[in-house]
Amino acid sequence: MTSLYDIGTRALNLLPPERGHQAALWSLAHGLGPSGRADRPAGLAQTLWGQSFENPVAIAAGFDKNAVAISGAIGLGVGFVEVGGVTPYPQVGNPRPRLFRLTADRAAINRLGFNNDGAEAIAKCIADYRASSGDTRPLGVNMAANSDSTDPANDFEQLVDTFAPLADFLTIDISCPNSENGLVFLSPGPLEDLLGRLTALRERKALAKPPVFLVKIAPDIEDDALDILLEIIAAAGIDGITVCNTTTARPETLTSPDRHERGGLSGKPLFARSTDMLRHVYQVTGGKMPLIGVGGISSGADAYAKIRAGASLVQLYTALVYEGPRLISRIKNDLAALLAADGFTSLGDAIGSEHR
Repeated sequence: MTSLYDIGTRALNLLPPERGHQAALWSLAHGLGPSGRADRPAGLAQTLWGQSFENPVAIAAGFDKNAVAISGAIGLGVGFVEVGGVTPYPQVGNPRPRLFRLTADRAAINRLGFNNDGAEAIAKCIADYRASSGDTRPLGVNMAANSDSTDPANDFEQLVDTFAPLADFLTIDISCPNSENGLVFLSPGPLEDLLGRLTALRERKALAKPPVFLVKIAPDIEDDALDILLEIIAAAGIDGITVCNTTTARPETLTSPDRHERGGLSGKPLFARSTDMLRHVYQVTGGKMPLIGVGGISSGADAYAKIRAGASLVQLYTALVYEGPRLISRIKNDLAALLAADGFTSLGDAIGSEHR
């Protein structure tokens, strides 16, 4: 049966992609999304990093860059929230057009370039939300350097200084292909220096509840190079890894007219590569570090495959463009059914189960 939300999704897809995204954010910010808050299937709750996650599903960073629709996302029934990417200073991003729907491929290409209102404005939004909502779901901030920064490591230090008192987790995004400084820390030396500086800063701040640190990695890294980065990440005391960002690769299976646009590809074509990478990261880290699985999730079965491959949490974004906001609830209910069908009484029992 077609609902108003299905009709709304189709209407948004008639708009140019960036305008459609802005309209979707406005709708969520004004409470116009469907409510999935009451959908609480059994077996999906878990505790990670000392924090309670009612369920493992969330919208990926990049959707709500400026933290304007936190309450709307929570209303959809997500288990946690991640806003950003945030840079220290406001940034307009790359010239338009910079966002492209690949409808036939259930995919998107973006080269937005971390367009956002800057750390000061976004910190205020988060602080206001914390003060007014009383919501206890884990909330994270995806952090990135300004494109014109001559010291991107210092940008990350500024962001940790700003957001450490406000966020439950901070994602150190070293994997964006669309910004001048988006990939500078994919080399071992710069990454080791950056993580050392950030973990030292977190310790110096001596907060009663210091934020968890995650590192978000790119899907276009060869396994040998990835293993070196994973060793550095583990040695630095990072708490978790997000696998993974968008890809610059263009699978031959793509058929949409805009398939050759420059930028990061997301959505269904990324599912296999991102899940293979997730498996590899889980194996290399020995299952000792919680992972967030991102890339191509559009169903409960997709989310379950990520969990069985090693993800403790999952995020999606592109599929919402095509499936609409009720997708969050469908994934949660399907996950619960899949866990029960395989004889798992809790989500934790299924994490990494394909490796056993």
